[in-house]
Amino acid sequence: MTPRETTRLDRRGFLGAAGLAGAGLAATATGLRAAPPAAPDPLITTVQDWARTLGDGVQARPYGSPSQYEKHVVRRDVEWLTASRESSVNFTPLHELDGIITPSGLCFERHHGGIAEIEPGKHRLMINGLVDKPMVFTVEDLKRFPGRQNHAYFLECAANSGMEWRGAQLNGCQFTHGMVHNVWYTGIPLKTLLDEAGVRTNAKWLLAEGADSSGMTRSIPLEKGLKDCLVVWSMNGEALRPEQGYPVRLVVPGWEGNMWVKWLRRIEVGDQPWHQREETSKYTDLLADGRSRRFTFVMDAKSVVTNPSPQAPLKHKGPNVLSGLAWSGRGRISRVDVSLDGGRNWRSARIDGPVLPMSLTRFYVDFDWNGQEMMIQSRAIDETGYVQPTKDELRKVRGVNSIYHNNGIQTWLVHANGETENVEIG
Repeated sequence: MTPRETTRLDRRGFLGAAGLAGAGLAATATGLRAAPPAAPDPLITTVQDWARTLGDGVQARPYGSPSQYEKHVVRRDVEWLTASRESSVNFTPLHELDGIITPSGLCFERHHGGIAEIEPGKHRLMINGLVDKPMVFTVEDLKRFPGRQNHAYFLECAANSGMEWRGAQLNGCQFTHGMVHNVWYTGIPLKTLLDEAGVRTNAKWLLAEGADSSGMTRSIPLEKGLKDCLVVWSMNGEALRPEQGYPVRLVVPGWEGNMWVKWLRRIEVGDQPWHQREETSKYTDLLADGRSRRFTFVMDAKSVVTNPSPQAPLKHKGPNVLSGLAWSGRGRISRVDVSLDGGRNWRSARIDGPVLPMSLTRFYVDFDWNGQEMMIQSRAIDETGYVQPTKDELRKVRGVNSIYHNNGIQTWLVHANGETENVEIG
């Protein structure tokens, strides 16, 4: 299936024809039983080549890489989304992953001027503006500060799912929801550096600036900067990747990814926002009446079923495992509901693994499938009580002119042959 293959369905017509409340879609309570083979399996009776010879030694791969049989698990882009690859995006293959941590080499990329290749010994971070002591730090200076921290946070581009405002467009959760990843960050609180410089009493805002050719800059409320922002140099236990901001980036937990300035070179302290390009002409939410919402920083609760999905169709009848991800910029995920019949009936999914604030959360539903069509949805609820809305509920408030902050409920149609596609319920 291509990213553009989509369908729009009528809710009543589909539910009436499919009879999804009938037998065959109940949660399975029995274990999987393999049928005895009709004839001896040659894969069991034959000694395979890999068991006959020695493999490569430890020096053959000085930096580890996945198995050759997993070479299809890669970030992908959609060429027609942008005019230039230097100001473009690729997508995390969510349907190929499990757990909550995104491998470093699969984290989506979003650039505005291409990847800055920075020599760390020549990189500097400046703190200036409304401070008592303007200061400049090397990367090594940053690593000597006390109070180092480790946190797992999701990073989501505000444009994630942005192509879906006017209806189903991209056929695969990698393309509809793949501008998100979740890694362990290591660094120090931004507050540590601001305290070192001495923030003046009239300060209200921060300006974060990147060292890339786009000169990325974003205004951030001082309150957020002092609360939980980090200056980091490590992700998943190793140095930041160049495409993720090496050698130093800003982490702004729970807020839109454009604010997580990569290749961080300056923090200016001021008494008002700067109204830079990325917060005026970009990263504002255009409403139906022509007005724009600005400074919509928080990424609201959202979820997506990753399996089954268009790039991960159902292949077997009987016991199956539905899997997905949920997250919220307001804190922890408290519950995820899943529907197999387009929202008519819901059940609570099983959440497994760490449930951390502002981090991806993994959920599962074990079910039996008898070949009937299914309309799969998930709905996240966070610890504040916020419930993920439907797309129609969002459109009633926001219209269809926006690009950003689309956290509406996603629907996958599973056909009788297991193939799955992106649809919307009318």
